[in-house]
Amino acid sequence: MNFKKGEVLFFNKPLGWTSFKVVGHVRYHICRRIGVKKLKVGHAGTLDPLATGVMIVCTGKATKRIEEFQYQTKEYVATLRLGATTPSYDLEHEIDVTYPTEHITREMVEEVLTRFIGTIEQVPPAFSACMVDGKRAYELARKGEEVELKAKQLVIDEIELLECRLDAPEPMIQIRVVCSKGTYIRALARDIGEALRSGAHLTGLVRTRVGDVRLEDCLNPEHFKEWIDGQEIENEEENN
Repeated sequence: MNFKKGEVLFFNKPLGWTSFKVVGHVRYHICRRIGVKKLKVGHAGTLDPLATGVMIVCTGKATKRIEEFQYQTKEYVATLRLGATTPSYDLEHEIDVTYPTEHITREMVEEVLTRFIGTIEQVPPAFSACMVDGKRAYELARKGEEVELKAKQLVIDEIELLECRLDAPEPMIQIRVVCSKGTYIRALARDIGEALRSGAHLTGLVRTRVGDVRLEDCLNPEHFKEWIDGQEIENEEENN
């Protein structure tokens, strides 16, 4: 392997890790292994700390391919709790409002999901990395400031209902979503809740695919040190 010339690595991001932490962890162990102080390393699409799954990391000259990977189709499995919302649309914040769910049926859920297939407009979450007047939206939201974000156009290719437990103490659904770059699954959860005349927020999210890269192709970053120590590394200078 030659990390300076460029390698593309696939990771299954652990729960609680930021995307920034994955990149830093990978960079540290590559630099340690090849004996350099600096190396260009970047990722091809942020995952929230409370999400897990496929994350593509590029090194060296392969960082030029990041945009190529960002535009590839992504697949997620999302778990939504119905009847309650949070300010961040996930478990980062406590529930702020609860709503009735007695009127929701499986048939209603299936019909509502079809409304989101195709080209749609979606307003990103206030707690997101979108830029507002030169600042990240989440920085303003965490200060309690009002954040107004414009709707963005995106494409959802597929939504499949995997599980539907409406009679549970905390009603939930699990869905598989195939979508384009820029889709916020947290915002989709919010919009599904509203379409059901109730509320919803994410309680679990796994990115199961980016392009042709699937979870089974991915390394656990926590095992990266052992993995890279077992790799044969090329010396760039000797090969030029």
